[in-house]
Amino acid sequence: MKLDFDWDQWNIQKNEIKHGISRLEAESVFYDPKLSIFEDIIHSDDKERRWIAYGVSLNKKILMCAFTIRNKKVRVISCRPASKKEKETYEKNKERRNN
Repeated sequence: MKLDFDWDQWNIQKNEIKHGISRLEAESVFYDPKLSIFEDIIHSDDKERRWIAYGVSLNKKILMCAFTIRNKKVRVISCRPASKKEKETYEKNKERRNN
């Protein structure tokens, strides 16, 4: 399945400078067959729902990507290496999907 992405230029630069994650690597997370997605209830509001995705990138890193859907496109807000707790969450959900 092909996904369409919509990026803010500043977010591309921010992810590369701050987190060392390129646009291509961030987008690759969404093709992880074991991808876990959760609603970001802290940052969602009445105008826009936000989501958190945990998945493995093309560089074999577990990443956390915050995103929303706009005009049927994935709009990545931020993507960074997952914390220890986030990696554990990804691994637990991955195990559930294997069963």
